[in-house]
Amino acid sequence: MKKKVCMLGAFAVGKTSLVQQYVHSIFSDKYHTTVGVKIEKTTVMAGDTDVDLILWDLHGEDEFQHVRLSYLKGSSGCIYVADGTRENTLATALNLQQIAQNTIGDVPFILVINKQDLINQWEIDKKTIDEIKKQGIPVIMTSAKTGDEVERAFTILTKKMMEK
Repeated sequence: MKKKVCMLGAFAVGKTSLVQQYVHSIFSDKYHTTVGVKIEKTTVMAGDTDVDLILWDLHGEDEFQHVRLSYLKGSSGCIYVADGTRENTLATALNLQQIAQNTIGDVPFILVINKQDLINQWEIDKKTIDEIKKQGIPVIMTSAKTGDEVERAFTILTKKMMEK
């Protein structure tokens, strides 16, 4: 079984680092802008089923460069990524969730707030996260650098996709 997952978020929130940590268990401090899309594949077990996750790491979005809606076609799920140290990236992630929902309909998704290793520098506070959770949006705080909660984030999304 194959499941396409799109990684969406603002520039430099850690989408590529999350994918590299999940697929290859590596982290690099060197920042490389994603141009277009990078695709990685990994196989996971969901119950007794092998699931091939095809991870589409889309370029970061800002007001000058918008996500290509064609990249979203055929997605089974999405991970929206925000950087805990930059509050404005949360609005971008939530906006991208609305754009994707309007483009591909209701697909399972999670919101990842990355850079947990820098929690003392976070601009996104617990109250804001709690408000998002009250809206029914699953939120996971991760660190691509240390690997904290990265596998759990992908596991939760995979389970949600298998239930749909």
